[in-house]
Amino acid sequence: MDLVTVILAQGQSAPQGSPFGSFGIMILIFLAMYFLLIAPQRKKQKEHQKMITNLQSGADVITTGGIYGSITNVKDDRFVLKVADNTKIEIAKSAVASVISTESQ
Repeated sequence: MDLVTVILAQGQSAPQGSPFGSFGIMILIFLAMYFLLIAPQRKKQKEHQKMITNLQSGADVITTGGIYGSITNVKDDRFVLKVADNTKIEIAKSAVASVISTESQ
């Protein structure tokens, strides 16, 4: 036999790893994904929900669309924002990106 045939034959007869070993690696990958991606996202989502539930009239906010305004009224599922003199808009509560200040005007 030539050298290439011997090397190929040895590669085919190598023992396979345990199926439980590959299952353990998959579990480790899932745990790493959970702690690196899912857990921080859930924490951020809870903080955003807490911020929205604590908003009251008079708070200055920025929407996800980049609109600056002051909350004038809080309804069940939306806020009424004053964006200019005599200009009010209604936005969904989830559209609030961040709070600038919570001082009443």
